Amino acid sequence: MADRAAGLPLAREGVPFLLLTGIPALLAGMVGWMAPSVILGVLAGYVAWFFRNPSRVIPEGEELIVSPGDGKVIAVEQEFEPRFLKDQSIRISIFLNIFNVHINRMPCTGLIQHITYQPGIFLAANRAEASVRNEQNALVIERFDGKRFLCVQVAGLIARRIVCWVSPGEGVVKGDRFGLIQFGSRMDVFLPADSRPRVKVGECVKGGTSIIAELPCAEIS
Repeated sequence: MADRAAGLPLAREGVPFLLLTGIPALLAGMVGWMAPSVILGVLAGYVAWFFRNPSRVIPEGEELIVSPGDGKVIAVEQEFEPRFLKDQSIRISIFLNIFNVHINRMPCTGLIQHITYQPGIFLAANRAEASVRNEQNALVIERFDGKRFLCVQVAGLIARRIVCWVSPGEGVVKGDRFGLIQFGSRMDVFLPADSRPRVKVGECVKGGTSIIAELPCAEIS
């Protein structure tokens, strides 16, 4: 799979929002309506900042699992994942506030087994029940060694649209962009139970760059 958003300064989904704020800001300035022009200009600047799409240097090493998003780690828990993996796992939850980069990235290289969208409500994404009750999109990724991972894009209090650029059956590469969640959200990633977490609650991470866990070397072939 090619990284569909590589080389773009901002995600394509942000262009309509930028036009809706930037063009009126320009027109208002041209007719001398300075206050509306400034307000709309600030909004346009924020939209461009929110949908920014920075390049990242991806750590090498198949045993290294990278963060699927930018934000703050709000949970590192060992638990049974009943819906998709149906196995013991380690869940790492990352809260993305409205100032974080919202591009989502693959935590590992593998094959997309299936993608499941679930409609839901819009609780604040840092609440525990948001993982189950909020609108979300779940991707199951299987590595070359049979290890399976689950990434769940969870909409937040403000977010109303989850974007996913990949499809079942596609091969993916660690660090590649696979989607985004608009205006505040959360990423839950479920790892194999024998993974060794490399982050703690309260730490800030960057998608594709920060190493969140490591697999035992014996599992790598």
